[in-house]
Amino acid sequence: MRRSLLLLMLVCGTAGAESVSWPGGVATLDLGSSGDATPVVEYQGQRVLVSNNAGRWQAVVGIPLDAAPGVASITLADGTERSFSIAPHAYREQHLTVAPGFVALSEENLARVGREREIIDAALNNWRDASLDGVNLRMPVDGPRDSSFGSRRFFNKEPRSPHSGMDIAAKSGTPVMTPRAGIVTTVGDFYFNGNTVIVDHGQGFITMYCHLSEISVAEDQPLALGEQLGAVGATGRVTGAHLHFGTYLNGNAVDPALLLDAASN
Repeated sequence: MRRSLLLLMLVCGTAGAESVSWPGGVATLDLGSSGDATPVVEYQGQRVLVSNNAGRWQAVVGIPLDAAPGVASITLADGTERSFSIAPHAYREQHLTVAPGFVALSEENLARVGREREIIDAALNNWRDASLDGVNLRMPVDGPRDSSFGSRRFFNKEPRSPHSGMDIAAKSGTPVMTPRAGIVTTVGDFYFNGNTVIVDHGQGFITMYCHLSEISVAEDQPLALGEQLGAVGATGRVTGAHLHFGTYLNGNAVDPALLLDAASN
């Protein structure tokens, strides 16, 4: 269903028509025939990815999970705006039981989480100029994936922020492969996310891989499509072995299911 909606957005984004998205979704807006210089586009003060698709520039905008329904807009360098609609979307609730220390944090762990949040946020909001022809991804690991993206999570009955990625079930030690060429910007063992790798694919297009049992790459390492970056594990705040796969555009978490190649679905 969401794959069909993304195709609809791509159609609606042509010929200057208004694109339609939803919180946690992607809006694709046509910017006209491609020229020598990539257009500079912003949304909510953040640079927006612009791809060259079949000779036309397209702005690919990540919509925040807390976005209110209504009309929104991107701004081009000359001050002109292009509008799109954000439709209401209801995400489900998810109730999980974890070790109490991952819910009621000590002062020491709160301080650690704060330091780690700064590192992760910097990586997820990084901008690196690059030429892109789209935002398609391959599955990083084979396995059943749930539809918990965007769900409001309750850990030990206490509410927390919405889930910002896709969980893919696989045995511990299963290789995790790069779904698209990029550069490793961050690796680390974080309190909630466990062993984590963050990869920059250019123009604010970022992917994140959490709860790994091992990490096979280093910061600043370039990666080609299909290279191993780690292995599935159960580190950090988890209920079992799986890969948390996050995708980000202009600093906002978007549903990875919208970006996966048709062959991955």
